[in-house]
Amino acid sequence: MFKVIKKADIILFFVLVILSSIITAVAFGGAEKGSTVEVTVDGKLYGTYSLDKDQTIEIKQDKATNKITIKDGQVQMSDSTCKNQICVEAGAICETNQSIVCLPNKVMIEIVGGEGGFDAVAN
Repeated sequence: MFKVIKKADIILFFVLVILSSIITAVAFGGAEKGSTVEVTVDGKLYGTYSLDKDQTIEIKQDKATNKITIKDGQVQMSDSTCKNQICVEAGAICETNQSIVCLPNKVMIEIVGGEGGFDAVAN
């Protein structure tokens, strides 16, 4: 009629809860504050900028213009001539491996480098 819960079932349940909590913490808690912003235009590096220095970068192409603002350790696409404005609505970013992309204008902003971390290790 009904099943009896055994001690092993309870232990297995708690082990699975603990493992899933650890995996979630590692997956979502691993980001660190970045130190540098790389801007690429049409797949080519346009410039590298420090997050420590407040500045505005204006990228002018044929009929397209993008304005990037670095302020208070964060970067955002503050203005763009693209139609959909998704890049502007993305808001500010500051952690490594975060990016903002303006597909119509082919502009990408990416946070790289961290404090005390490594991007890659080579032999």
